[in-house]
Amino acid sequence: MTNNSADHHPGNSVAEGSHEGDFGCSVVDLRSLMELRSSEAVTRINDTYGGVQNICKRLKTSPVEGLSGNPADLEKRRQVFGQNFIPPKKAKTFLQLVWEALQDVTLIILEIAAIISLGLSFYHPPGGDNERDLLPADGILIQGNDLKIDESSLTGESDHVKKSLEKDPMLLSGTHVMEGSGRMVVTAVGINSQTGIIFTLLGAGEGEEEKKAKKGKKPGAPENRNKAKTQDGVALEIQPLKSQEGVENEEKEKKKVKVPKKEKSVLQGKLTRLAVQIGKAGLIMSAITVIILVLYFVIDTFGVQGRSWLAECTPIYIQYFVKFFIIGVTVLVVAVPEGLPLAVTISLAYSVKKMMKDNNLVRHLDACETMGNATAICSDKTGTLTMNRMTVVQAYVGDTHYRQIPDPEAIIPKILDLIVNGVAINSAYTSKILPPEKEGGLPRQVGNKTECSLLGFVLDLKQDYQAVRSEVPEEKLYKVYTFNSVRKSMSTVLKNPDGSFRMYSKGASEIILRKCTKILDKNGEARVFKVKDRDEMVKKVIEPMACHGLRTISLAFRDFPAGVEPDWDSENEILTDLTSIAVVGIEDPVRPEVPEAIQKCQRAGITVRMVTGDNINTARAIATKCGILLPGEDFLCLEGKEFNRLIRNEKGEVEQEQLDKIWPKLRVLARSSPTDKHTLVKGIIDSTVGEQRQVVAVTGDGTNDGPALKKADVGFAMGIAGTDVAKEASDIILTDDNFTSIVKAVMWGRNVYDSISKFLQFQLTVNIVAVIVAFTGACITQDSPLKAVQMLWVNLIMDTFASLALATEPPSESLLLRRPYGRNKPLISRTMMKNILGHGVYQLTIIFTLLFAGEKFFDIDSGRNTPLHSPPTEHYTIVFNTFVMMQLFNEINARKIHGERNVFEAIFRNPIFCTVVLGTFVSQIIIVEFGGKPFSCSGLTLSQWFWCIFIGVGELLWGQLICSIPNNQLKFLKEAGHGTTKEDIQDEELPEGLDEIDHAEMELRRGQILWFRGLNRIQTQIKVVNAFRSSLYEGLEKPESRSSIHNFMTHPEFILEEDEPQTSFVDSAEEDPEADGLKKQDGGSSGRSSPLNKNNNALDDDLTEDATPVPESPLHSLETSV
Repeated sequence: MTNNSADHHPGNSVAEGSHEGDFGCSVVDLRSLMELRSSEAVTRINDTYGGVQNICKRLKTSPVEGLSGNPADLEKRRQVFGQNFIPPKKAKTFLQLVWEALQDVTLIILEIAAIISLGLSFYHPPGGDNERDLLPADGILIQGNDLKIDESSLTGESDHVKKSLEKDPMLLSGTHVMEGSGRMVVTAVGINSQTGIIFTLLGAGEGEEEKKAKKGKKPGAPENRNKAKTQDGVALEIQPLKSQEGVENEEKEKKKVKVPKKEKSVLQGKLTRLAVQIGKAGLIMSAITVIILVLYFVIDTFGVQGRSWLAECTPIYIQYFVKFFIIGVTVLVVAVPEGLPLAVTISLAYSVKKMMKDNNLVRHLDACETMGNATAICSDKTGTLTMNRMTVVQAYVGDTHYRQIPDPEAIIPKILDLIVNGVAINSAYTSKILPPEKEGGLPRQVGNKTECSLLGFVLDLKQDYQAVRSEVPEEKLYKVYTFNSVRKSMSTVLKNPDGSFRMYSKGASEIILRKCTKILDKNGEARVFKVKDRDEMVKKVIEPMACHGLRTISLAFRDFPAGVEPDWDSENEILTDLTSIAVVGIEDPVRPEVPEAIQKCQRAGITVRMVTGDNINTARAIATKCGILLPGEDFLCLEGKEFNRLIRNEKGEVEQEQLDKIWPKLRVLARSSPTDKHTLVKGIIDSTVGEQRQVVAVTGDGTNDGPALKKADVGFAMGIAGTDVAKEASDIILTDDNFTSIVKAVMWGRNVYDSISKFLQFQLTVNIVAVIVAFTGACITQDSPLKAVQMLWVNLIMDTFASLALATEPPSESLLLRRPYGRNKPLISRTMMKNILGHGVYQLTIIFTLLFAGEKFFDIDSGRNTPLHSPPTEHYTIVFNTFVMMQLFNEINARKIHGERNVFEAIFRNPIFCTVVLGTFVSQIIIVEFGGKPFSCSGLTLSQWFWCIFIGVGELLWGQLICSIPNNQLKFLKEAGHGTTKEDIQDEELPEGLDEIDHAEMELRRGQILWFRGLNRIQTQIKVVNAFRSSLYEGLEKPESRSSIHNFMTHPEFILEEDEPQTSFVDSAEEDPEADGLKKQDGGSSGRSSPLNKNNNALDDDLTEDATPVPESPLHSLETSV
């Protein structure tokens, strides 16, 4: 940015000395400046820097021409201020992924066994479409013309924010210019911008921050050193109203706190615990096996037989000891379910691929199974539950209230023409309805959503608005009164050929109807519209529409006679004496499939909560239509401000005990900020009330939803409406932004969980039987009936295929008919334990019968106590073959884990399962008949094969018998694989300097500077609070107070002294007659309001206030979240 004027530094000047010293502002100074908003920012700019022009001087740039483009100057600026680039999160290398995979407890046990086996093998004994402008960087406005910014992606505030040098000059990267133009001086780029800071918190740009941290900090002002914490490259100053806390924080900062790893997913935690328990049991069994074998051999050889240790016999003895050790390792390997990690991976990978077809793009594999355990879903309203397209659904035309779009023939042509012209002409010509992008899709709405809904209304009336616009192009419009927050209406004047004028008006019904003196009747004739007529219309038309969450818009017109041209600048005289044409009710309609989806969630034991920034009336109406709120049920419907008042103490801190009283009944949280959303999610997850701990899923689309998405067990980002930051923080991306896709994710998650349980039920039955057979056989016969290679076939090959078969079972709707398992429900239920032990008893009985009496039954030679290198026997081959047949048929039993009798149900829906079972059977025939000595097998006769298969089929009959045993008769059975219990949470040791193991909370504390920076400026004295509150009401009377959420976020309205009556703002404004009216309507009370105030009545049909209150109304303060 060069400048030719004398009072500005040339942009291409490069001075000697330290880089930051060359400029009058450091990166830290500029970052802290960009964290301020509105008047506070203006004050800092003027007091500290002497205005925007002086900031340009300090930065050696021209406010008119910008930088010169001098390469040396640009390079120097890059070194000081950084590049306008947010580096992506560093991807893990292949070796890192392999190393993480090897951390699995099951694999560690197997690695140890493999190393031991490998070591033993070395011993050889002798003989062996966006049209908006995106701001690329943070900056301060130098000059602007009616500049309006959409900050919703960063702040969640839906209203466009008007920017001006006097009120709010701060411009943030990632926001969109909606109207006007302007020039700004760039103050932060890349990871130093506000968007970059949030990206850094979510893991991106870590490398950059680490490089900076290594360079170390230069000594500077103590204030800056305290604020600029290189830990995350974010200025932290968010401790509200706690004098001691600042000191404590400084002490904590001095300590190097090692942040613990993120908590494992629900299933991962349970599997890890189970694997450790199984590993310990297997290790003990293998050690006992080796000890017994060695002792038996030593006592028998040197004690009973009385032999002495001969030097020439030492290799033989060592060979026996090696054999015993291999048997011990075999027992250990058999005990460990080595197919489990594979089953988990296959199930997750298969589910992820299939979920993509159901519009779920899974970013983190473990999110699949976690979603199956979800007990609560906190969902956005707009775009997720609703269609995110405003639509006219009711109309009052010609003295008739149409509850649905009227038939065009029901409206007389005169009124129909007025409606078409009033909408087509009196709307921005940039607002239009375009054909759908895909065949069968909905028409696209471009431009203002409200105007698009009216244009859609015209199309629904089988009229063509484009023909009217073609006849009356924009240049023919005589005068236009554009919509703004003061007028709350828009009017367009046309000049007729005879010199007369016609004006079309549209706007909020309470504004337009006040200015109407006539109304069109059913014949299209204008009749007098008196005050009592208006009151009756409000009562019979406007209020019923508002109670259904509809926003009411009135259409009107006025004719001016030819001759004397009116004074168009005298707006009050022009916008009066109108004739009402129609009143329409518009809404963002609920997606047609959502009510059924929510009903499925409720049947599945999942609580759905709506968390929205919309007003309480609309939120309540939409929640009722969705089925979140049900008539006659005792649920809470709160606004963000009231929610905070109920859960925070006098210091403004969230108290879990108070939150635990609120969240179980809370169903709708309206006018909520991102902080409220995060507080709710964190409170539900941390809560220990109730039978089980909650698993929470959250949906979000804005940058401000990042902390809540990160904190949630499963974060869903919107694929269409979602920002990059929201997607980065999420676990799953909904490619269609539809709530129904979340229900499908629940179904797939439960299927994953059940698939793992099915495999565990099958695998543990095999393991228990194999371990006991190997242990008992080794102790009694000094040899394992199942040889090492046979174990390899059973455990590795067969179980691998079983994991493939059972992990690819497709989900069914029946999965949504049971309650979620939750965090602390055990992985192996009592029913599964009954199946495992029941089938284990059957198999052990058969195996031991065949082992010790099989030779007599089949009239063959015994395989027991054979010499060391003797050939395979028919006896032990029958034992092995029968064992495999029983596992094969038990694999079919394992398809059901909840006690269902029909184990063949939908078996042909899974071709992989059928292929695996058939393939395993064929492979077993080949092994037995042609395996020979490598597999320790001898060929069997047809009769022997039939007996082996018959015993295997007996597993199916035995399974039916087990199903007949009621669980309540088996209370002695223990469950296994529990999740985290309450005791574990309470006893968990936390690192020094940390209140809790919680990344998202730490990220929130860093990332929510936008919201809380102003809190540190407020003192705790009651006089200051009272003075502030009175000034707040003065601010509410100004239209500008609607412009930004920051006007409210910089002050702690909810923090009051204990001796002050804690009343809502509506109740406080007693001197305002409108407030009194509202109190009567909403049931507010003066003095200390009850903990469950007017907003808690979930289904209040007596509401009389429109969903869009005027800015002067105290109700507007309720529309802004704390």
